[in-house]
Amino acid sequence: MVSIVFGLATACFFAAGSLTASRASRLIGAYSTVSWAMLIGLVITIPLVLIAGIPSGLAGTNSIWWAVSGLGNVTGLVLAASAFRFGKVGVIAPILATEGAIAATIAAILGESIAPLAAFILMIIVGGVTLAAMGKDPAPIPNERPIRAAVLATCGALVFGVALYATGNLSDELPIAWLLLPARTIGVVVLFIPLLLLKKLKLTKKAAPYAVLAGIVEVSGFTCYAIGAQYGVAITSVLASQFAPIAAIMAYLLYKEKLGKVQIAGVAIIVAGVVTLTLLKT
Repeated sequence: MVSIVFGLATACFFAAGSLTASRASRLIGAYSTVSWAMLIGLVITIPLVLIAGIPSGLAGTNSIWWAVSGLGNVTGLVLAASAFRFGKVGVIAPILATEGAIAATIAAILGESIAPLAAFILMIIVGGVTLAAMGKDPAPIPNERPIRAAVLATCGALVFGVALYATGNLSDELPIAWLLLPARTIGVVVLFIPLLLLKKLKLTKKAAPYAVLAGIVEVSGFTCYAIGAQYGVAITSVLASQFAPIAAIMAYLLYKEKLGKVQIAGVAIIVAGVVTLTLLKT
């Protein structure tokens, strides 16, 4: 029951993150959106880190995984925000949702074995991404570039997958707060501060609520996933991946973003493939 509750909560938070990031990135750009989100996330995370104290597991190889996790997360967020600038939430979110399947595949490859069925499902997911990206759009958004958006989202999913795999190697070694810390620290140091000093950091009155919410829900979603996974990785992962259809539906209701029949078919294939591969690997 706990894994179901937190899995659904994760999906809702990640869906909200997709919606807020898409709106903010179209108003102030991807780098500024991620910069503000990471600053808000760091403000939330620091008190939790102080409460948790310095963990004994942050040494040796774990410190490398810790850095990879943070760098991958920030890079993935920038790529995702960039994708949202040029593509619809209903297409981009399902592609990003493949991060869990990618992490599972990385684990299988590094374990020197990958089941033929898993490889086949990955090919199906790729086909779904292609359909979603190239399908006829009945109502394009301003400045829409579907192919570019799909490529950025795919790169984001790949980087997120690496970060997720790195985080998985630390989940039993570090408190949740310390798993949250690297991405937010790197985001502030590498993005927020340089943009601020160069006077290129943007924030408008209209974009501010979206940027702030993006930082809050991103931390909340990750925390819910970590808690749910402690009780059931498979259930939590499958339910968390459902942020994609939730985001697509909410984007239609809130932003009037419509998808064509071929695009919807592609999204359905991606979601089904992610769920199947997640169940296969957990």
